[in-house]
Amino acid sequence: MKTFTAYIQWDPETRLYVGIVPGIPGAHTQGATLDELQTNLKEVLELCLEEDKGSPDNSPTFVGVQQIEVAV
Repeated sequence: MKTFTAYIQWDPETRLYVGIVPGIPGAHTQGATLDELQTNLKEVLELCLEEDKGSPDNSPTFVGVQQIEVAV
């Protein structure tokens, strides 16, 4: 069993939580609640890994996040 890290955002336009697992192509989904999002992310992640047929040990490892300040 391997643990993956997902980025989660709130989309005010759709009023849904949106999640993506970086480094896994196609591993993104949405949900009306955080619990629904977690269920959906687990399902899509399993499907993506099954489709890839690769070992989860070869998948990217979460390192961290950085905040970048830009002038706008």
